[in-house]
This record gives sequence, structure tokens and C-alpha cells, in this order.
Amino acid sequence: MKKYSSVEKMAPVGFVLLGAGSVGGGVFHQSLLTRDVYCKVICDKAMEKVMALEDPRRRFEIVSTEGELADALNAGKVAVCEDAQLAAIAPGVEVFFDASTAVDSASRTIESAMCSGKHVVMMNAEADAVFGPWFWHLAQKYGVAYTSSDGDQPAVIARLVEELRFYGLDFVMAGNIKGFLDRYTDPVKIIPEADKRFLDHKMCSSFTDGTKLCVEMSIVANALGCSVVQPGMLGPKMNETIELFDHFPLSDLWTPGQAPLVDYVLGARPQGGVFAVGYTDDAYQRRMLNWFPSETGPGPFYVFTRPYHLIHFETMRTVLEVARGHRSLMAPRFGMRTEVICYAKKALEPGHLLDGPGGFASYGLIENSDSGLPAGFPIILSDGVKLRRAVSRDQRVTLDDIDISTVSPDALESWRRACKIGTQNV
Repeated sequence: MKKYSSVEKMAPVGFVLLGAGSVGGGVFHQSLLTRDVYCKVICDKAMEKVMALEDPRRRFEIVSTEGELADALNAGKVAVCEDAQLAAIAPGVEVFFDASTAVDSASRTIESAMCSGKHVVMMNAEADAVFGPWFWHLAQKYGVAYTSSDGDQPAVIARLVEELRFYGLDFVMAGNIKGFLDRYTDPVKIIPEADKRFLDHKMCSSFTDGTKLCVEMSIVANALGCSVVQPGMLGPKMNETIELFDHFPLSDLWTPGQAPLVDYVLGARPQGGVFAVGYTDDAYQRRMLNWFPSETGPGPFYVFTRPYHLIHFETMRTVLEVARGHRSLMAPRFGMRTEVICYAKKALEPGHLLDGPGGFASYGLIENSDSGLPAGFPIILSDGVKLRRAVSRDQRVTLDDIDISTVSPDALESWRRACKIGTQNV
């Protein structure tokens, strides 16, 4: 298939790809189809996943040292390795694309990439959500771009919000159109659905129990200065997104000049899409919006939707944009306005080991960081962490409930740094 680009011919852009799973594999494949973009390095601990991506159009060479890495790149081959630190410092490569699920090692890897002058594109939503403000701080320090990637809901929402603001509307709410929700699913219950979609069982469980939804909306909130109405958001069920005006009392929830909100709707069409609500009191604009055939709302609130997000199909746009324009589309400029906190899926006894997003022990709910509640424990840091106190089903897990010594020291320190970062360059 011929490579395609919607822009004029410019210097090609190279990127390092961290993660060769279902998302990373798609990102690499898209780079074969988009003109002027080349994946130069692929890194994953599971080398068999990396080698399964090899394509006649791009030959692979396994490397383990800086010299071997440089030689492979000079020969025009894709350098493949297991060492994320080695990949992060690859010479002459402009962009570092994180499509992994790594959390504990993320801070060290991302800082190494930035220190070597690479712009960072994130499709690792968990690391983006829990460390994002710290990564954004580092991006300012090293003079590089940092952004969530097009193709995932947060960046798709950012484009939609840009659009409604361009129209002159105030931004009121952004949200996800969620198809199904079961807080108590687990990696075993979800196997039939996960296998249909060729997804990791635990990852699919995190989609279904709502943790991933909350992670994505936390990224949006921290980038666009939003808050939530309540922990976990409202998430009313409906058939069509236009019905949200019957379920969200927007005039009560938001007034002009107030910070926008994030939320979601459940079971509505278009499934897999996103929405953003805008407001205008301009009489001419309201009259025209009421006359136009598209259904956007009764006014003064209007809903705009994008009926899809296409994951890897859209990623090369971000790679090109950060390399050529140094633009950070979706960065946590507002600091840690929200977090995704651990809630128990079942009664848990002291000594129980939590097992992270999508596991058997807990689900995550988005909360405002200034809620006034005792400090909650982020679910993203919870894999392998030991409880020191009993927690009942649906109970919020606090920092006092866990044995802090069982949390990854690097991850804990990066999270604490992220929490201290305030609003920057808004």
C-alpha cells in the first residue's frame, strides 16, 4: 500500500516505540503507511512480540549496546531491544512514543528520553494520569513537547474542545461515550470478551470495570482544568448522546466563568465516541444553531460529538505535530486536579496484595484532588501493594490503609512530585 500524507513533503520524522503489544503493534504498522514517518527503534521486554512485527519494508536488528544501536540506525534498520533506557537515548531520533503499560519504570525512561532531546507522545494512559504533571514539568525543563496521543479519547476530546472554542462557545463539559460497565468484573470473567478483541485479559477488565474510563477522564481534567461532580462521575444511561440534556441539569452544574466538568454517558450512540458541551448566550448564534439540521441541543447548551476514536490510525498525526511544531496538544497544564483512587471490588483482609487496574481486588474512581477527603491511594500504583487494614466492598482505599513500604519507591516519588506541581503555562 502506498504511504499517504495530507501535508507537503518535509523532512522525515523518526520515533522510538516503547511497547510492542496490541497498541504498539498498531502504531508500528501505521508508520509503514504514513509518509515521512519512520519507526527507528522498538523496545519491549517480550522480544518475541517485537520480532512478530517485522515487515519486508523494514528490516529489524536486535541490539544491546549503544554502539550496536548506532550501527543499526546508520544502516537504515529498525533497532530492536529490551532495554528501555537504551531506546530512550537513541541518537538522531526526534520522538519517543510510549505505547507500553509500564508504570514503575516510566519516570526514569521518560526523563531519559526528554534529556536526550526527544519529544514524548503518550499512549500509556496510566503513567500519563499518575505522573503527567511531573512529566510536563520535565518537558518544560528540557524544552521538548509532551502530549497524549491522537487516537485515544483524551486527545480526541482535546481536538473537539478546540473546535467548539474556535466557534466562540464556552467549554462546559467533556465526556466519553461508554458502552458497558461492570465494576466487579475481573480478568477471568472477562476472558470471552477479551479474546474476541485480542486484548490482554487484565487490560480488558480495566476497560469494563470503569477504571480506564476514569483514567482517561482524569487526563482530560488535568489538561483542560476540569473537575467532577462526584467520585466516579454521574454517567447516566441513555440511547442517544443528545439525550444528555435530559439527564445533566447543566444550568445547576455549571455557570459562565466556572471550571468545566468531565463525565460520561452510558450505552448511548455513537458507541466509542466522545462528546463536548459548549455554551453561548449569543442570540444570533443560538438562532442559527436552532435552525441548522444537526441536533446539537436546545440552547444555550450544545453538544458536539465525534463518533469514533481510532487508536493507532491517528497516532502519526501527533508524532508529526510534536516533531515539526513542538506542540503539546494534551498536557496536564493544570496540575493534578483529579486522581483515580482505589476502591475495593470485594472485602479485603489485612495483608491482601492489591493487583492494580483491571485486577481482582479493586476498581478506580476519578475524584477531585481538593475533595477534602483523607488522601486516597491511586489505583495505578497499587499492583503488588499490601493492605495493612481491612477494607470492605466498595470502600475507598486510603494511604493509611496500605503498607507504603510495598509501593515502588520510584513510582511513589514521581507521584508525590506530580501532586506538588501547580498550574503551568495555561
